[in-house]
Amino acid sequence: MRAFHFSWMCFFMAFCIWFAISPLLGEIRTTLGLSKKEIWASSIASVAGTIFLRFALGPICDKYGSRIPMGVVLCCGAIPTACTGLIQSAKGLIILRFFIGLTGSTFVMCQFWTTRMFVKEVAGTANAIVGGWGNLGGGVIQLVVGSVLFPLFKTGMSAEMAWRTVCIVPAGLGFIMGVLCIFFSDDAPKGNYGELKKNGAMPNISAAASFRTGALNFNTWYLFIHYAVCFGVELTMNNAASLYFIDIFDMSTEQAGAIASLFGWMNLFARGLGGFLSDKSNRYMGMRGRILAQFICLLMEGLMVIAFAHTKILGLSIFVLVIFSSFVQAAEGSTFGIVPYVNPPSTGSISGIVGAGGNCGAVAFGFVFLQLDYYWAFIIMGSCIILGSLTAFLIRIEGYAGLICGQDSPEAIAAQRGETKQSAELEIPVKDAEIADDVNKD
Repeated sequence: MRAFHFSWMCFFMAFCIWFAISPLLGEIRTTLGLSKKEIWASSIASVAGTIFLRFALGPICDKYGSRIPMGVVLCCGAIPTACTGLIQSAKGLIILRFFIGLTGSTFVMCQFWTTRMFVKEVAGTANAIVGGWGNLGGGVIQLVVGSVLFPLFKTGMSAEMAWRTVCIVPAGLGFIMGVLCIFFSDDAPKGNYGELKKNGAMPNISAAASFRTGALNFNTWYLFIHYAVCFGVELTMNNAASLYFIDIFDMSTEQAGAIASLFGWMNLFARGLGGFLSDKSNRYMGMRGRILAQFICLLMEGLMVIAFAHTKILGLSIFVLVIFSSFVQAAEGSTFGIVPYVNPPSTGSISGIVGAGGNCGAVAFGFVFLQLDYYWAFIIMGSCIILGSLTAFLIRIEGYAGLICGQDSPEAIAAQRGETKQSAELEIPVKDAEIADDVNKD
């Protein structure tokens, strides 16, 4: 369906815009004479700005749908990316990357879109596929810009002029995708939100009430922590991987970009696998199965990060990187296998809050890498992941079993076994009294 494919393609281009500059950081550091702290300050800025935008876009999706916000953010993010060649100082790099980073908020629209398009029993797989194929852009752009376009541009100009002009390519493609998204996709199975509200086919929910309900649910914040220690790690590695292989193994920009791209390439299957495992576990164990899959993925991710910190042989380091990346992205997929169940009327707001957790995690880990050497930064990051995984034992969603206590309701069991058919929640159920009080009457 158009919405499914536009969802992942737009998020893919958002990642291409977001991290087009990452494989070039070694060249930028040399040209501008930047220090390690200045480079990491720009990387922190690139993931910090989108935190608040993710919080805001969740309620906006609940009220207006995903299509228009997705297109607008993508087009706006393409503009600063095209201006990469204008930076002349560390301050300019930090400001530029802050505005480019706002493009990362498209994740909220990406996940909300497929949650509205698919029933909850398969939403884990659907969300994971579009999220994973979108995140794949982070790996593809490392390879395309660092190992293909940059050497190509460098054949006809200096290395400095090459990095100053190469980002125009992903910026142009991202802008075109944003325009296509607005005019050729759909908000929901029965049409666009504006038309449905005009025809009385769905309630007009208050964005403020939606956010308030999502924010007051403890499960939202447990998943916020989970996403901080999986997607936050991915964002950190998108910024760090190329520099890590340059600094530790003395590689060229082209070689490091190719190896760093492997982390993102695992999204081709790993995030989708995490969502699939979540859905399969739900089939046999109910919500307890989803939470168990989440806990295992996070625990293994933390252990692999610590193993990566101790690996100093290039071939083995690459192998561990691939395994480590697979668990990172599987955990991302399993996280959003749980999100649609927390409070269906506020799914957009909850997706925004949980999604913001990823960027908060990236900011926190960015400060760790800024202050410490690579070894201790990875040790601390791995330890935080393991501690974060333990909050899985605290998740208790109304009507569903927790990891160690409670049981699924009869309705949940029936849905789990496929004995009932549910709509894709296009016509958003207004179950929460607080939301119902704030529904606008046209």
